[in-house]
Amino acid sequence: MNKKTTLFFATVFIVLLSSFGAHKFYVSIYQIDFVPEKKRVEITARIFMDDLNAALEQEFKIKTTLGEKSETIQDVAVLKKYLAKHIRVSIDGKEKQVVFLSKEIDNNVVIVYLKITDIKKINSFKIQNNALLDLYSDQQNIIQTNFYNNKNNYIFTGDYYVENITISRN
Repeated sequence: MNKKTTLFFATVFIVLLSSFGAHKFYVSIYQIDFVPEKKRVEITARIFMDDLNAALEQEFKIKTTLGEKSETIQDVAVLKKYLAKHIRVSIDGKEKQVVFLSKEIDNNVVIVYLKITDIKKINSFKIQNNALLDLYSDQQNIIQTNFYNNKNNYIFTGDYYVENITISRN
């Protein structure tokens, strides 16, 4: 082999090896909307299926198969319990129950639908979301809010997983 061919294969080899060390990106997205005409807050969470199953396994010491053909009713019950523990909401200083509605799978993402009912108005909104934060040190939970047509974004990481939001109405 000549020098150019050897250099080419060495370069390809190094690039291939470095791609195996690529760092996985750990992120979940939560959309939170206040819908005054329905008197409720709607939360849509998008969480990678493998990360969510890993978090459930770590917390409850059981193997779950959310999003797979072997998914069980118990897997969904464990998901509900996990979300109830890790997503907490207070509106105007009072903790509110976050109700699990349903979930669906889109490729390798679990989409979860939650709601908080009987909300006539919101002056302040506090959310605690530490889902998956104890599983991965670089996990990010991106929170997108829409209250009274005011949109904001927040990123929850590691020690930063509570946000007090003061609502302004235009």
